[in-house]
Amino acid sequence: MSEAAEKFETAMPAWKQWQEAPWGRLRYAIAEANLLRNLGERADEPLRVLDLAGGDGGDALRLAARGHHVTIADYAPAMLTAAAGRAAAAGLTDLVACVEADANALPADIVRGEFDVVLCHNLLQYVDDVRHTLAASLAPLRPGGLFSVMAINRHSAPLTAAVREMDLAAATAALDTDQSRTEMFDASLTLHTAEEITRHLSDLGCQDLRHYGIRTVCDYIIDDARKHDPAFYNDLERLELALTARHPYMHTARLFQLTARKHVE
Repeated sequence: MSEAAEKFETAMPAWKQWQEAPWGRLRYAIAEANLLRNLGERADEPLRVLDLAGGDGGDALRLAARGHHVTIADYAPAMLTAAAGRAAAAGLTDLVACVEADANALPADIVRGEFDVVLCHNLLQYVDDVRHTLAASLAPLRPGGLFSVMAINRHSAPLTAAVREMDLAAATAALDTDQSRTEMFDASLTLHTAEEITRHLSDLGCQDLRHYGIRTVCDYIIDDARKHDPAFYNDLERLELALTARHPYMHTARLFQLTARKHVE
């Protein structure tokens, strides 16, 4: 097992707790809503989905529950074991396949898979060559298929430091760096903007690019305890859904999500 995979395995309990917290639930709910709006009527058809660096299945199980066939590719065995367990508990084993693989070195059968949808969520901040990873992620997608990429938004870093941490010096420093760190996974991060990734996708031949914000206001509400109140959470999710595609709010959201269609020859 690689050192990186071991870090993800060690962080599994904290990761599970994060997913179940209001901010984790929002991340998955808003991403799913944005996928469904792009799939339109096809959202009700059984589609073939590839979830790259899909971890323990947070995105995949939502799509499998809608009847889609989802392949999760991840290089952390503990994450894949957790994903398989979650799929079994939900009665979705027949719709979820787990493959141990690096997104930048996918098995040939996956590369040739002609998937209808490919997800590349929260991977880019961990890689050295973003363009190479995007190209590798697009390879298994059929022409005209839907691609979804998500990453931490670099524009949010100064606001996060100023509002949540009350660290104005760190906020000022964050204006001029793309480097950050995740304590949960004990790893260095490179932050990107939606504008940068949009240019890469356009250069790679993608079409119909759309920009969404995820956790547009959640992370700037410092009263985290109140977010656990069901009524407040419901109002927060409703607001996040209303803001996700509305200019200019997506530009300072904690995460950006871009969807695009693979070029049809």
